Amino acid sequence: MILPTEQPAHVPVMLDAVLRLLRPSPGEIFLDCTVGSAGHASAILEKIGPLGLLIGLDCDGEVLPLAAERLRAIGRNFKLYHANFADVQTVAEQAGVTRFDGILADTGLSSFALDAPERGFSLMRPGPLDGRMDRSKPGTIKDMISKLDEHELADIIFRYGEERYSRRIARAIVRQRHQIMTTTQLAELVRRTVPAGRHRIHPATRTFQSLRLAITREVEALEKLLVQAPLHLKPGGRVAVITFESLTDRLVKNAFRSGQRAGLYAEITRKPLTPSADEIERNPRSRSGKLRVAVRSAA
Repeated sequence: MILPTEQPAHVPVMLDAVLRLLRPSPGEIFLDCTVGSAGHASAILEKIGPLGLLIGLDCDGEVLPLAAERLRAIGRNFKLYHANFADVQTVAEQAGVTRFDGILADTGLSSFALDAPERGFSLMRPGPLDGRMDRSKPGTIKDMISKLDEHELADIIFRYGEERYSRRIARAIVRQRHQIMTTTQLAELVRRTVPAGRHRIHPATRTFQSLRLAITREVEALEKLLVQAPLHLKPGGRVAVITFESLTDRLVKNAFRSGQRAGLYAEITRKPLTPSADEIERNPRSRSGKLRVAVRSAA
C-alpha cells in the first residue's frame, strides 16, 4: 500500500540537536530504529550522501510505505524493515551490516499514529481502545482492561505510568469496563476518578501511557536496544535516544552511565537536551522530549 504524498508529516523532534550530536557524514552507515514517516531519517540520508547507507526499522508496518516514498525523493541508498527496535541484531544481520556510525531511536508516538483515531492513541478524539503499534499482532487495550483484575491493572498503571492514583483508577475501570468502548470514554472516566485540581497534562495521560507501554512492550524493547547499541557501534560511533516519559528517560540515563563505567562509552550527555521554547511553540508534541547521546569508546 502506497500512501498519498499529502499525508501529514511527522515533525521530527529536536532535529537540529540530533544532527549536531550524531554528526552524520558522507559515506557513513546509520540505523534509525524508529523510522516512522522518515522525519529524522530524511535529514540523515541527505547528510550521509549516496555513498552512505541508512537502515530504518519500525514496528508500525503501516508507516513504512510513506517512509520509503519520502526517502526515495532523496536517494536509493536505504533499507527499511518491519521490526521492533529490540531486534537490532537481527536487522543488522539481514542488512549485512556489522557496525554502525550512528544509531537513533525516537521513542515517541508518530503523528501518523496519533492523528488516526482508529489507532486508539488519542485522548481527545473517540476511537477504539486499540493502542497497538503493530496491528498485525493480537492484544489491545480493550482486551487488557477486560481481562485483568483490579490489582494487576493497578500495578500496570503504576509501573508504566507512575500514576499516584493507580489503584483508584483501576478500581473504576474494572467496575465499568464493559461500558468502556472508546478512548474518550476511558479518558473521561479517569478524569472523573482522580481528584480535581490543576493538571499540567490531561488527567488520563499517565493511564493511557501505561496501557500503551504494557501493550507494546516498549520499555522491555528499549532495555534490549540499550544493551545491543554499544555492540553495534563502530569506535567513536554515537547513539542518540529521544524519550518522552520519565520512566524511559531514566532507563537511558542509567544505561549510558553504566556503559561509561564499563568502558563501552567514552562520553555521555550528563543532562538531557530538551526542545527550545520556539520548537515547543511550533510543535507542541515535542514538549516532553528528552535527548541523550553516548559516544562509543575506541576499545
